[in-house]
Amino acid sequence: MRLALDDHALRRLILDDVPYLDLTTQSLGIGNTSGRIEFFSRNAMTVCGIEEAARLFEMEGASVQQMLASGTAVGADETLLVAHGAAEPLLIAWKVAQTLIEYASGIATATASLVSAVHAAGFNTPVACTRKHFPGTKAIAVKAVLAGGAIMHRLGLSETLLVFPEHRGFISSADFPQRMAQLKKNCPEKKLIAEVTSTEDALLVTRLGADVVQLEKFSPTELRECKSALDSAGLHPILAVAGGVTATNAVDYASAGADLLVTSAPYFSRPMDVKVVIAPQ
Repeated sequence: MRLALDDHALRRLILDDVPYLDLTTQSLGIGNTSGRIEFFSRNAMTVCGIEEAARLFEMEGASVQQMLASGTAVGADETLLVAHGAAEPLLIAWKVAQTLIEYASGIATATASLVSAVHAAGFNTPVACTRKHFPGTKAIAVKAVLAGGAIMHRLGLSETLLVFPEHRGFISSADFPQRMAQLKKNCPEKKLIAEVTSTEDALLVTRLGADVVQLEKFSPTELRECKSALDSAGLHPILAVAGGVTATNAVDYASAGADLLVTSAPYFSRPMDVKVVIAPQ
């Protein structure tokens, strides 16, 4: 997969950790000693952030000898990345690279687990991750989601139309139909998505032209009932379920008739554990 972070962004990560010098390495006088650094998976995981980690070492003057591609599923004790160089660049990039891989792989692995659960049950329902990543981590979070086999629900507010109940709070009930029609007219290339919290509102927004209805915190049973009510009314929008979708209930939602599973859960998963071995060479 392509780099999610350019050299400027990666340099900022290094400078945050090493703003001036590696005092310990320099004071020990070992900076020019030739060495080798190896990264290993401690457990099964879907790896991510390898390309960025490799670039960190290259930017510091080390040479990458071996690396896996982000999105690769590995077992325990598999080699992820190997780099050679002087001790100073290896030690400078070490922790930033390790932590980046661990956090990105945590998201990728959790995403892959959710996607796999749906597919193993015989459903092809897409899994889409939200923009609820930790602020400032979008680029690597998006890469991790894609590495795990999911898609992005929204990359931001600039490219999608999603009418939340919070938007409706600024519009009178009488004016709402006109505003929905205005959205369709002003943005003819975009699908109109509307989030609802009840079947009644799902019927309303669909009749007003919503292409996708996002069901917020509906249970699988409530989803099934909503879908039945829409079908009975001759309405067939795309139904996206959001709010509380995890690997433990994703199959229930797919079975209940969801067309899209929207989740933030992978962003809150634990980082994976990556073992690092550094030795002179």
